[in-house]
Amino acid sequence: MAGRTTRTSKSLTQPLFFFIDYFTLIYQIRQNLLMNKNDTSSISFTAHYTGYVWYKNRLSNDAFATKQGYAYYQMLRPIEVLAKKFIGSDIKTTLLQRHQLLDRELISLIQQHPDLQILELACGLSPRGWRINKKYPYIHYIEADLAGMAQQKHALLNKIDSLNHRHQVSICNILTEHSPDSVESLLKREFDPTKPVLVITEGLVNYFTLAHIGTFWIRLAKTLKAFSAGYYLTDVYPKVTQHRFYHWIEFANKTLKVSSKSSFSMHFEHQQEASEFFKVCGFPQVTIFNPDEELSDQPKTKGGSLVWVIKAQV
Repeated sequence: MAGRTTRTSKSLTQPLFFFIDYFTLIYQIRQNLLMNKNDTSSISFTAHYTGYVWYKNRLSNDAFATKQGYAYYQMLRPIEVLAKKFIGSDIKTTLLQRHQLLDRELISLIQQHPDLQILELACGLSPRGWRINKKYPYIHYIEADLAGMAQQKHALLNKIDSLNHRHQVSICNILTEHSPDSVESLLKREFDPTKPVLVITEGLVNYFTLAHIGTFWIRLAKTLKAFSAGYYLTDVYPKVTQHRFYHWIEFANKTLKVSSKSSFSMHFEHQQEASEFFKVCGFPQVTIFNPDEELSDQPKTKGGSLVWVIKAQV
């Protein structure tokens, strides 16, 4: 009995030490990289890491892989192995799950609407616009982000000759409403209301409180109604209260909230709750996808997926 108690205690404390080490390391690397005068603070440390994940999984051009992203990727590799063992998933797996599902639904909409127009907000170092422009050169695709990141993305895409009259980069701040940089102004200025439009956000929602992102969703739904058809694709990290390590995951999220100086938090405990919230915001048609149920060619994550993908239509 005594031996069993020791093993149980160890199994419960290991995830705690893992998460403390995990996000302490992220914060330390971030601070070290920001001290580099050649680094640009216009690209977030999470954007550097995700950008390198896309590159390592052959989803992007090597121009998207930064030295900072490489540093994060290499330093976190052993800890990702521990995450896979103790939590049943890791950041890399979750990133790939959401990216694959978002791409699947996007391509489905292109097949349904050959004249689809696409706006990817908070684009960061996402390679999606580059890939779509190569495969579907007739699709009007605009990537948008805050001024500093938009400038960096424009330079990157220009370097690999990806910019053209169909694929462009613009400045947009989702928190502003009455401004040339607002999503309302961008959609009205750059998109044809007689054609369907799709707005995408990836890795954005959980960095805001539900009240703040909900206000944006209300504005977005209202703006999309001006088009012949309006769609919104996004991902969200839910409150995985049934996960065996929920408390440690919650602790990790709070740590990330501090290290990223954001309002990072998980939203929605059940899919029905999320669906109803989107409907209240102005999206009457809502579909929620769980990677474990949708990606049959990928192994299921132990304890359940940590991310959902949501498709909403006005």
